[in-house]
Amino acid sequence: MHLHKFEKIWLIFGGVTLVAFIIVLAINAFSHGHHPPSDLNRVVPAMVDQTAPFDQPGLVKKGENKYDLNMPSFAFGYAPAEQVIPLGAEVTFRTTSKDVIHGFAIPGTNVNMMVVPGHVNTATTTFTKAGEYMVICNEYCGAGHHMMMAKLVVK
Repeated sequence: MHLHKFEKIWLIFGGVTLVAFIIVLAINAFSHGHHPPSDLNRVVPAMVDQTAPFDQPGLVKKGENKYDLNMPSFAFGYAPAEQVIPLGAEVTFRTTSKDVIHGFAIPGTNVNMMVVPGHVNTATTTFTKAGEYMVICNEYCGAGHHMMMAKLVVK
């Protein structure tokens, strides 16, 4: 099979570009600690209310100004519906779904998760500004999706 000189050049250029892209992607992923979500923490969706830590939703102090906020998601809300958080606190949000896929996003922060039934999702953020923050569902979950929210009061 005969390849024209320009075809060879473009094939080599494309191959080198692809290899460079994969190397840059791998270096970026390892240097920033990116990894795919794991299935290490799972719960039975029908048993969320009886399974720790979701059997007692709310804020749990874990250390000096560090907290876990356990918030199960369900149609069409989160528990608790309102939570007070100390200013400057580092909060790890822990959530799962009892029924269908939901979203868990807090605009103005780095928290944005897809909540899949049976999977425990976590995200950590530090609240450096006082005020009210909304937890909203950004995955269409049914007729009441637009009402699915919770309020966080940082003071």
